[in-house]
Amino acid sequence: MELCFKTEIGDIMKKVLFISSTGGHLSEMLQLKPMFKKYDYHIVTEYTDSTKNLKNIYPSKVDYLVFGTKDHLFTYIFKFGFNILKSIYLFFKIRPQYIVTTGTHTAVPICYIAKFFGSKVIFIETFANSETKTLSGKLVYPIADLFIVQWKSMLKLYPNAIYGGWIY
Repeated sequence: MELCFKTEIGDIMKKVLFISSTGGHLSEMLQLKPMFKKYDYHIVTEYTDSTKNLKNIYPSKVDYLVFGTKDHLFTYIFKFGFNILKSIYLFFKIRPQYIVTTGTHTAVPICYIAKFFGSKVIFIETFANSETKTLSGKLVYPIADLFIVQWKSMLKLYPNAIYGGWIY
């Protein structure tokens, strides 16, 4: 899948924020790595043992949100609230023109923040779902400028989506 962001201002590189939670969503997003050289990119994900080395791979291009899981609902509520505030901070720090995300809960707040401030939101529904909507997909679909599914069967659930094929 090849995304291309049109440049309206000559040769100035577009600012693109790639955001996802850790795990499979991040693995999917990192499949878009060839795009990084085409844009002024930044990566946001959750801080875990498996993601802390991203700062070494992409120096000065990575920021972290707090890892939280809905399995621990009480602490998750506070972590999610903190991540909303940090997402506001990161949006103004990075000032992206585009948000590209493969989900999940980590990405939803920044998608709404970006939309409110005029950035374009591109959501790629996860490869893991071929018959049901994800919660983050349900939340971002109404505001996405481009909503991409990786299974043709998902076009029934998201009629305004584009079938992009697998990014794996």
